[in-house]
Amino acid sequence: MSLSTPIAIRTLQRKLYRKAKAEPAFRFYLLYDKIHREDILRHAYALARANAGAPGVDGMTFAVIEASGLEKWLAGLREELVLKTYRPNPVRRVMIPKPNGQGERPLGIPTIRDRVIQTAAKIVLEPIFEADFEDNAYGYRPARGAVDAVKDVHRHLIRGYTDVVDADLSRYFDSIPHAELLKSVARRVVDRHVLRLIKMWLRAPIEERDGDGKRRIGGGKGNTRGTPQGGVASPLLANIYMNRFLKYWRLCGCSEAFRARVVAYADDFVILSRGCAAEALAWTKAVMTRLGLTINEAKTSLRNARQECFDFLGYTFGPHRYKANGVWYLSASPSKKSMHRFKTKVGNLLVPGNNEPWSEVRDTLNRSLLGWSNYFSHGTRRSAFHSIDRYVYERVRNFLARRHKVAGRGTRRFSLDIVYGERGLLRLERLPRMAPLCASR
Repeated sequence: MSLSTPIAIRTLQRKLYRKAKAEPAFRFYLLYDKIHREDILRHAYALARANAGAPGVDGMTFAVIEASGLEKWLAGLREELVLKTYRPNPVRRVMIPKPNGQGERPLGIPTIRDRVIQTAAKIVLEPIFEADFEDNAYGYRPARGAVDAVKDVHRHLIRGYTDVVDADLSRYFDSIPHAELLKSVARRVVDRHVLRLIKMWLRAPIEERDGDGKRRIGGGKGNTRGTPQGGVASPLLANIYMNRFLKYWRLCGCSEAFRARVVAYADDFVILSRGCAAEALAWTKAVMTRLGLTINEAKTSLRNARQECFDFLGYTFGPHRYKANGVWYLSASPSKKSMHRFKTKVGNLLVPGNNEPWSEVRDTLNRSLLGWSNYFSHGTRRSAFHSIDRYVYERVRNFLARRHKVAGRGTRRFSLDIVYGERGLLRLERLPRMAPLCASR
Protein backbone atom coordinates (compact mmCIF):
# COMPACT_ATOMS: atom_id res chain seq x y z
CA MET A 1 0.00 0.00 0.00
CA SER A 2 1.32 3.47 -0.84
CA LEU A 3 0.76 6.72 1.05
CA SER A 4 1.29 10.26 -0.15
CA THR A 5 4.75 11.48 0.83
CA PRO A 6 4.70 14.79 2.76
CA ILE A 7 6.09 17.73 0.79
CA ALA A 8 9.04 18.34 3.16
CA ILE A 9 10.16 14.70 2.87
CA ARG A 10 9.68 14.68 -0.90
CA THR A 11 11.77 17.83 -1.16
CA LEU A 12 14.59 16.21 0.84
CA GLN A 13 14.47 13.08 -1.33
CA ARG A 14 14.56 15.16 -4.50
CA LYS A 15 17.62 17.09 -3.27
CA LEU A 16 19.44 13.88 -2.33
CA TYR A 17 18.65 12.29 -5.70
CA ARG A 18 19.75 15.33 -7.71
CA LYS A 19 23.00 15.62 -5.77
CA ALA A 20 23.75 11.91 -6.25
CA LYS A 21 22.85 12.04 -9.94
CA ALA A 22 24.89 15.16 -10.63
CA GLU A 23 27.98 13.94 -8.77
CA PRO A 24 28.45 10.15 -9.14
CA ALA A 25 31.55 10.19 -6.92
CA PHE A 26 30.05 12.27 -4.11
CA ARG A 27 29.86 10.57 -0.69
CA PHE A 28 27.17 11.64 1.76
CA TYR A 29 28.39 12.23 5.29
CA LEU A 30 25.43 13.88 7.15
CA LEU A 31 22.41 11.60 6.92
CA TYR A 32 21.82 10.16 10.38
CA ASP A 33 20.09 13.33 11.61
CA LYS A 34 17.63 12.99 8.72
CA ILE A 35 16.67 9.46 9.77
CA HIS A 36 15.54 10.57 13.26
CA ARG A 37 13.64 13.62 12.04
CA GLU A 38 10.18 13.66 13.65
CA ASP A 39 8.30 13.96 10.36
CA ILE A 40 10.29 11.14 8.77
CA LEU A 41 9.73 8.79 11.73
CA ARG A 42 6.02 9.62 11.72
CA HIS A 43 5.76 8.94 7.98
CA ALA A 44 7.82 5.76 8.39
CA TYR A 45 5.33 4.57 11.02
CA ALA A 46 2.41 5.34 8.67
CA LEU A 47 4.06 3.30 5.90
CA ALA A 48 4.76 0.39 8.23
CA ARG A 49 1.18 0.60 9.51
CA ALA A 50 -0.21 0.54 5.96
CA ASN A 51 1.86 -2.55 5.13
CA ALA A 52 0.57 -4.27 8.28
CA GLY A 53 2.43 -7.53 8.85
CA ALA A 54 2.80 -9.89 11.78
CA PRO A 55 4.40 -8.84 15.09
CA GLY A 56 8.05 -9.60 15.81
CA VAL A 57 9.64 -11.38 18.76
CA ASP A 58 8.23 -8.86 21.28
CA GLY A 59 4.63 -9.55 20.22
CA MET A 60 3.96 -5.81 19.88
CA THR A 61 1.15 -4.86 17.50
CA PHE A 62 0.11 -1.55 15.96
CA ALA A 63 -3.11 -1.63 17.99
CA VAL A 64 -1.18 -1.91 21.26
CA ILE A 65 1.18 0.93 20.28
CA GLU A 66 -1.69 3.24 19.39
CA ALA A 67 -3.68 2.33 22.49
CA SER A 68 -0.76 3.27 24.72
CA GLY A 69 -0.02 6.49 22.82
CA LEU A 70 1.62 6.73 19.43
CA GLU A 71 3.29 10.13 19.97
CA LYS A 72 4.92 8.92 23.17
CA TRP A 73 6.11 5.75 21.41
CA LEU A 74 7.60 7.71 18.49
CA ALA A 75 9.27 10.15 20.92
CA GLY A 76 10.91 7.21 22.70
CA LEU A 77 12.08 5.79 19.40
CA ARG A 78 13.55 9.13 18.37
CA GLU A 79 15.31 9.49 21.71
CA GLU A 80 16.99 6.11 21.26
CA LEU A 81 18.28 7.20 17.87
CA VAL A 82 19.43 10.63 19.02
CA LEU A 83 21.25 9.20 22.05
CA LYS A 84 22.54 6.32 19.91
CA THR A 85 21.28 3.74 22.41
CA TYR A 86 19.12 1.99 19.80
CA ARG A 87 19.78 -1.73 19.34
CA PRO A 88 17.65 -3.92 17.06
CA ASN A 89 15.64 -6.79 18.48
CA PRO A 90 16.18 -10.33 17.23
CA VAL A 91 14.42 -11.13 13.96
CA ARG A 92 11.65 -13.72 14.18
CA ARG A 93 12.18 -16.34 11.50
CA VAL A 94 9.30 -18.32 10.04
CA MET A 95 9.34 -20.79 7.16
CA ILE A 96 6.84 -20.25 4.36
CA PRO A 97 6.12 -22.60 1.43
CA LYS A 98 7.72 -21.71 -1.89
CA PRO A 99 5.26 -20.85 -4.67
CA ASN A 100 6.34 -23.87 -6.73
CA GLY A 101 5.73 -26.23 -3.81
CA GLN A 102 9.41 -27.24 -3.67
CA GLY A 103 10.25 -26.81 -0.02
CA GLU A 104 10.19 -23.70 2.14
CA ARG A 105 12.07 -20.43 2.35
CA PRO A 106 12.92 -18.44 5.48
CA LEU A 107 11.16 -15.15 6.16
CA GLY A 108 12.54 -12.75 8.74
CA ILE A 109 10.03 -10.63 10.67
CA PRO A 110 11.56 -7.67 12.54
CA THR A 111 9.66 -5.97 15.35
CA ILE A 112 7.50 -2.95 14.50
CA ARG A 113 10.09 -0.77 16.25
CA ASP A 114 12.82 -2.02 13.91
CA ARG A 115 10.56 -1.86 10.85
CA VAL A 116 9.82 1.80 11.48
CA ILE A 117 13.50 2.73 11.83
CA GLN A 118 14.43 0.68 8.76
CA THR A 119 11.67 2.46 6.83
CA ALA A 120 13.00 5.84 7.97
CA ALA A 121 16.49 4.86 6.79
CA LYS A 122 15.08 3.67 3.47
CA ILE A 123 13.28 7.00 2.98
CA VAL A 124 16.62 8.81 3.28
CA LEU A 125 18.95 6.35 1.52
CA GLU A 126 16.82 5.15 -1.39
CA PRO A 127 17.04 8.37 -3.47
CA ILE A 128 20.85 8.32 -3.24
CA PHE A 129 21.22 4.77 -4.54
CA GLU A 130 18.33 5.16 -6.97
CA ALA A 131 20.57 7.62 -8.84
CA ASP A 132 23.16 4.85 -9.27
CA PHE A 133 21.01 1.86 -10.20
CA GLU A 134 21.22 0.57 -13.75
CA ASP A 135 18.22 1.09 -16.03
CA ASN A 136 17.77 -2.64 -16.57
CA ALA A 137 17.03 -3.31 -12.85
CA TYR A 138 13.32 -3.30 -12.00
CA GLY A 139 12.88 -4.96 -8.60
CA TYR A 140 11.79 -3.05 -5.47
CA ARG A 141 12.24 0.37 -7.05
CA PRO A 142 9.95 3.43 -7.11
CA ALA A 143 7.77 3.77 -10.20
CA ARG A 144 9.00 0.41 -11.54
CA GLY A 145 7.61 -3.08 -11.30
CA ALA A 146 7.67 -6.63 -12.54
CA VAL A 147 5.43 -5.90 -15.54
CA ASP A 148 7.99 -3.32 -16.72
CA ALA A 149 10.64 -6.03 -16.63
CA VAL A 150 8.31 -8.40 -18.50
CA LYS A 151 7.76 -5.80 -21.23
CA ASP A 152 11.51 -5.24 -21.51
CA VAL A 153 12.19 -8.97 -21.96
CA HIS A 154 9.44 -9.24 -24.58
CA ARG A 155 10.78 -6.17 -26.41
CA HIS A 156 14.27 -7.68 -26.66
CA LEU A 157 12.90 -11.02 -27.84
CA ILE A 158 11.03 -9.53 -30.77
CA ARG A 159 14.16 -7.55 -31.69
CA GLY A 160 16.05 -10.79 -32.19
CA TYR A 161 17.66 -11.44 -28.80
CA THR A 162 16.27 -14.96 -28.67
CA ASP A 163 19.22 -16.95 -27.27
CA VAL A 164 18.39 -16.85 -23.57
CA VAL A 165 20.22 -17.52 -20.34
CA ASP A 166 17.45 -18.41 -17.90
CA ALA A 167 19.49 -17.79 -14.74
CA ASP A 168 18.93 -18.55 -11.07
CA LEU A 169 21.07 -17.55 -8.06
CA SER A 170 21.30 -19.92 -5.11
CA ARG A 171 19.84 -18.33 -1.94
CA TYR A 172 20.82 -14.82 -2.97
CA PHE A 173 19.43 -12.97 0.06
CA ASP A 174 21.12 -15.46 2.40
CA SER A 175 24.45 -15.33 0.54
CA ILE A 176 25.26 -11.61 0.27
CA PRO A 177 28.63 -11.08 2.04
CA HIS A 178 28.31 -8.36 4.66
CA ALA A 179 31.81 -6.92 4.22
CA GLU A 180 31.38 -6.44 0.47
CA LEU A 181 27.85 -5.13 0.85
CA LEU A 182 28.98 -2.51 3.38
CA LYS A 183 31.75 -1.48 0.97
CA SER A 184 29.10 -0.94 -1.70
CA VAL A 185 27.07 1.20 0.69
CA ALA A 186 30.16 3.13 1.82
CA ARG A 187 30.94 4.16 -1.75
CA ARG A 188 28.05 6.57 -1.36
CA VAL A 189 27.45 6.89 2.38
CA VAL A 190 30.27 7.65 4.81
CA ASP A 191 28.10 8.67 7.78
CA ARG A 192 29.43 6.19 10.33
CA HIS A 193 26.21 6.23 12.34
CA VAL A 194 24.19 5.16 9.30
CA LEU A 195 26.72 2.44 8.47
CA ARG A 196 26.50 1.27 12.07
CA LEU A 197 22.71 1.00 11.81
CA ILE A 198 22.98 -1.14 8.67
CA LYS A 199 25.65 -3.33 10.23
CA MET A 200 23.46 -3.92 13.30
CA TRP A 201 20.52 -4.94 11.12
CA LEU A 202 22.66 -7.34 9.12
CA ARG A 203 23.96 -8.98 12.29
CA ALA A 204 20.76 -8.99 14.32
CA PRO A 205 20.16 -12.34 16.06
CA ILE A 206 17.67 -14.71 14.44
CA GLU A 207 15.05 -16.31 16.68
CA GLU A 208 13.44 -19.58 15.58
CA ARG A 209 10.93 -21.88 17.23
CA ASP A 210 10.99 -25.63 16.68
CA GLY A 211 7.94 -27.88 16.50
CA ASP A 212 7.71 -27.97 20.30
CA GLY A 213 7.88 -24.19 20.57
CA LYS A 214 11.42 -24.25 21.92
CA ARG A 215 13.31 -21.00 21.28
CA ARG A 216 16.59 -21.10 19.39
CA ILE A 217 18.84 -18.10 18.65
CA GLY A 218 21.15 -17.97 15.63
CA GLY A 219 22.93 -15.37 13.55
CA GLY A 220 24.26 -12.47 15.59
CA LYS A 221 27.76 -11.02 15.49
CA GLY A 222 29.24 -14.22 14.09
CA ASN A 223 27.04 -13.99 11.00
CA THR A 224 28.90 -12.65 7.96
CA ARG A 225 26.38 -13.27 5.18
CA GLY A 226 22.80 -12.57 4.25
CA THR A 227 20.10 -9.98 4.74
CA PRO A 228 16.80 -11.38 6.06
CA GLN A 229 13.94 -11.51 3.55
CA GLY A 230 11.09 -9.69 5.22
CA GLY A 231 13.10 -6.76 6.54
CA VAL A 232 12.22 -3.33 5.15
CA ALA A 233 15.85 -2.50 4.38
CA SER A 234 16.62 -5.88 2.79
CA PRO A 235 15.30 -5.19 -0.75
CA LEU A 236 17.29 -1.95 -0.99
CA LEU A 237 20.46 -3.63 0.28
CA ALA A 238 19.93 -6.55 -2.11
CA ASN A 239 19.54 -4.12 -5.02
CA ILE A 240 22.70 -2.26 -4.01
CA TYR A 241 24.73 -5.47 -4.14
CA MET A 242 23.13 -6.79 -7.33
CA ASN A 243 23.90 -3.47 -8.97
CA ARG A 244 27.60 -4.36 -8.80
CA PHE A 245 27.00 -7.14 -11.31
CA LEU A 246 24.82 -5.01 -13.59
CA LYS A 247 27.24 -2.08 -13.51
CA TYR A 248 30.24 -4.34 -14.19
CA TRP A 249 28.35 -5.84 -17.14
CA ARG A 250 27.93 -2.34 -18.60
CA LEU A 251 31.49 -1.16 -17.88
CA CYS A 252 32.98 -4.30 -19.45
CA GLY A 253 31.00 -3.73 -22.64
CA CYS A 254 29.26 -7.09 -22.39
CA SER A 255 26.20 -5.89 -24.28
CA GLU A 256 28.38 -5.44 -27.35
CA ALA A 257 30.77 -8.36 -26.73
CA PHE A 258 27.99 -10.90 -26.25
CA ARG A 259 25.39 -9.08 -28.35
CA ALA A 260 23.20 -9.39 -25.30
CA ARG A 261 20.91 -7.55 -22.89
CA VAL A 262 20.26 -8.24 -19.19
CA VAL A 263 16.90 -7.70 -17.50
CA ALA A 264 16.90 -8.05 -13.71
CA TYR A 265 14.27 -8.06 -11.01
CA ALA A 266 16.24 -8.15 -7.73
CA ASP A 267 18.09 -11.50 -7.88
CA ASP A 268 15.92 -12.87 -10.70
CA PHE A 269 17.42 -12.10 -14.10
CA VAL A 270 17.65 -13.26 -17.69
CA ILE A 271 20.26 -12.60 -20.35
CA LEU A 272 18.94 -12.28 -23.91
CA SER A 273 21.53 -12.66 -26.65
CA ARG A 274 21.97 -12.94 -30.39
CA GLY A 275 23.98 -16.15 -30.56
CA CYS A 276 26.34 -15.73 -27.58
CA ALA A 277 24.28 -17.00 -24.66
CA ALA A 278 26.82 -19.67 -23.64
CA GLU A 279 29.66 -17.13 -23.52
CA ALA A 280 27.50 -14.70 -21.54
CA LEU A 281 26.67 -17.42 -19.03
CA ALA A 282 30.33 -18.37 -18.57
CA TRP A 283 31.23 -14.72 -17.93
CA THR A 284 28.33 -14.35 -15.48
CA LYS A 285 29.36 -17.43 -13.49
CA ALA A 286 32.89 -16.11 -13.09
CA VAL A 287 31.70 -12.66 -11.96
CA MET A 288 29.14 -14.08 -9.52
CA THR A 289 31.86 -16.22 -7.96
CA ARG A 290 34.00 -13.11 -7.44
CA LEU A 291 30.99 -11.46 -5.78
CA GLY A 292 30.62 -14.38 -3.39
CA LEU A 293 27.43 -15.61 -5.06
CA THR A 294 26.58 -18.90 -6.76
CA ILE A 295 24.67 -19.71 -9.93
CA ASN A 296 22.23 -22.56 -9.34
CA GLU A 297 23.34 -25.02 -12.03
CA ALA A 298 20.21 -27.15 -11.72
CA LYS A 299 17.86 -24.22 -12.38
CA THR A 300 19.98 -22.30 -14.91
CA SER A 301 19.63 -23.20 -18.57
CA LEU A 302 20.16 -21.97 -22.13
CA ARG A 303 17.06 -21.60 -24.29
CA ASN A 304 16.30 -20.76 -27.89
CA ALA A 305 13.18 -18.66 -27.42
CA ARG A 306 12.11 -19.18 -31.05
CA GLN A 307 11.70 -22.89 -30.40
CA GLU A 308 11.17 -23.34 -26.65
CA CYS A 309 9.64 -21.43 -23.77
CA PHE A 310 11.07 -20.11 -20.51
CA ASP A 311 9.43 -18.58 -17.44
CA PHE A 312 10.27 -15.24 -15.87
CA LEU A 313 8.31 -13.33 -13.20
CA GLY A 314 5.21 -15.47 -13.62
CA TYR A 315 5.10 -15.17 -17.42
CA THR A 316 5.98 -17.73 -20.05
CA PHE A 317 7.98 -16.34 -22.99
CA GLY A 318 8.53 -18.04 -26.33
CA PRO A 319 6.61 -19.34 -29.35
CA HIS A 320 2.83 -18.90 -29.30
CA ARG A 321 0.38 -19.84 -32.04
CA TYR A 322 -2.65 -18.07 -33.42
CA LYS A 323 -5.42 -20.66 -33.28
CA ALA A 324 -7.25 -18.98 -36.15
CA ASN A 325 -4.56 -19.47 -38.80
CA GLY A 326 -1.79 -21.49 -37.13
CA VAL A 327 0.83 -18.73 -37.45
CA TRP A 328 3.55 -18.80 -34.78
CA TYR A 329 4.80 -15.64 -33.09
CA LEU A 330 6.93 -14.65 -30.11
CA SER A 331 4.94 -13.50 -27.14
CA ALA A 332 4.42 -13.65 -23.37
CA SER A 333 1.51 -15.18 -21.47
CA PRO A 334 0.66 -16.21 -17.89
CA SER A 335 2.69 -19.28 -16.96
CA LYS A 336 1.05 -22.57 -16.01
CA LYS A 337 2.51 -22.22 -12.50
CA SER A 338 0.93 -18.78 -12.11
CA MET A 339 -2.44 -20.10 -13.24
CA HIS A 340 -2.19 -23.09 -10.90
CA ARG A 341 -1.30 -20.86 -7.93
CA PHE A 342 -4.23 -18.56 -8.64
CA LYS A 343 -6.68 -21.43 -9.00
CA THR A 344 -5.43 -22.82 -5.69
CA LYS A 345 -6.01 -19.42 -4.08
CA VAL A 346 -9.57 -19.32 -5.44
CA GLY A 347 -10.20 -22.87 -4.26
CA ASN A 348 -8.98 -22.02 -0.77
CA LEU A 349 -11.40 -19.08 -0.62
CA LEU A 350 -14.45 -21.03 -1.82
CA VAL A 351 -14.19 -23.92 0.62
CA PRO A 352 -17.39 -25.33 2.16
CA GLY A 353 -16.39 -24.00 5.58
CA ASN A 354 -16.42 -20.38 4.43
CA ASN A 355 -19.55 -18.91 6.07
CA GLU A 356 -18.91 -15.25 5.24
CA PRO A 357 -21.74 -13.38 3.47
CA TRP A 358 -21.62 -13.78 -0.31
CA SER A 359 -21.05 -10.05 -0.75
CA GLU A 360 -17.80 -10.26 1.23
CA VAL A 361 -16.68 -13.46 -0.54
CA ARG A 362 -17.48 -11.89 -3.92
CA ASP A 363 -15.59 -8.68 -3.11
CA THR A 364 -12.53 -10.63 -1.96
CA LEU A 365 -12.66 -12.76 -5.10
CA ASN A 366 -13.15 -9.74 -7.37
CA ARG A 367 -10.16 -7.98 -5.82
CA SER A 368 -8.04 -11.05 -6.51
CA LEU A 369 -9.33 -11.32 -10.07
CA LEU A 370 -8.69 -7.65 -10.75
CA GLY A 371 -5.17 -7.83 -9.28
CA TRP A 372 -4.35 -10.94 -11.33
CA SER A 373 -5.72 -9.32 -14.47
CA ASN A 374 -3.71 -6.13 -13.88
CA TYR A 375 -0.49 -8.07 -13.42
CA PHE A 376 -1.05 -10.25 -16.47
CA SER A 377 -2.09 -7.30 -18.61
CA HIS A 378 0.70 -7.80 -21.14
CA GLY A 379 1.03 -10.10 -24.11
CA THR A 380 -1.18 -13.04 -25.04
CA ARG A 381 -3.71 -13.81 -22.35
CA ARG A 382 -7.00 -14.86 -23.93
CA SER A 383 -6.56 -18.60 -23.39
CA ALA A 384 -5.32 -18.18 -19.82
CA PHE A 385 -8.14 -15.81 -18.92
CA HIS A 386 -10.71 -18.17 -20.42
CA SER A 387 -9.29 -21.03 -18.34
CA ILE A 388 -9.38 -18.96 -15.15
CA ASP A 389 -12.93 -17.76 -15.86
CA ARG A 390 -14.14 -21.32 -16.39
CA TYR A 391 -12.53 -22.52 -13.20
CA VAL A 392 -13.79 -19.58 -11.12
CA TYR A 393 -17.33 -19.94 -12.46
CA GLU A 394 -17.44 -23.65 -11.66
CA ARG A 395 -16.12 -23.12 -8.14
CA VAL A 396 -18.50 -20.22 -7.49
CA ARG A 397 -21.46 -22.19 -8.84
CA ASN A 398 -20.62 -25.16 -6.60
CA PHE A 399 -20.08 -22.81 -3.64
CA LEU A 400 -23.47 -21.12 -4.09
CA ALA A 401 -25.27 -24.39 -4.81
CA ARG A 402 -23.98 -25.84 -1.51
CA ARG A 403 -24.84 -22.70 0.40
CA HIS A 404 -28.40 -22.57 -0.98
CA LYS A 405 -28.84 -26.37 -0.79
CA VAL A 406 -29.62 -26.63 -4.49
CA ALA A 407 -29.96 -30.17 -5.78
CA GLY A 408 -27.51 -31.21 -8.49
CA ARG A 409 -24.77 -28.98 -9.89
CA GLY A 410 -26.78 -25.76 -9.78
CA THR A 411 -26.22 -24.87 -13.43
CA ARG A 412 -29.80 -23.61 -13.87
CA ARG A 413 -30.13 -21.67 -10.60
CA PHE A 414 -26.62 -20.21 -10.93
CA SER A 415 -26.03 -19.89 -14.65
CA LEU A 416 -23.27 -17.80 -16.22
CA ASP A 417 -25.65 -14.87 -16.60
CA ILE A 418 -26.71 -15.04 -12.97
CA VAL A 419 -23.18 -15.39 -11.52
CA TYR A 420 -21.69 -12.65 -13.68
CA GLY A 421 -24.81 -10.50 -13.63
CA GLU A 422 -26.94 -10.54 -10.50
CA ARG A 423 -24.17 -12.00 -8.34
CA GLY A 424 -21.68 -9.36 -9.49
CA LEU A 425 -18.65 -11.53 -10.23
CA LEU A 426 -15.95 -10.06 -12.48
CA ARG A 427 -15.16 -11.88 -15.71
CA LEU A 428 -11.55 -11.61 -16.87
CA GLU A 429 -12.41 -11.98 -20.55
CA ARG A 430 -14.67 -8.92 -20.33
CA LEU A 431 -12.12 -6.63 -18.67
CA PRO A 432 -10.29 -4.03 -20.83
CA ARG A 433 -6.99 -5.26 -22.21
CA MET A 434 -3.83 -3.86 -23.72
CA ALA A 435 -2.89 -4.47 -27.34
CA PRO A 436 -0.40 -7.37 -27.53
CA LEU A 437 3.18 -6.73 -28.57
CA CYS A 438 4.27 -9.57 -30.84
CA ALA A 439 6.35 -10.53 -33.83
CA SER A 440 6.23 -13.44 -36.24
CA ARG A 441 8.69 -16.27 -35.86
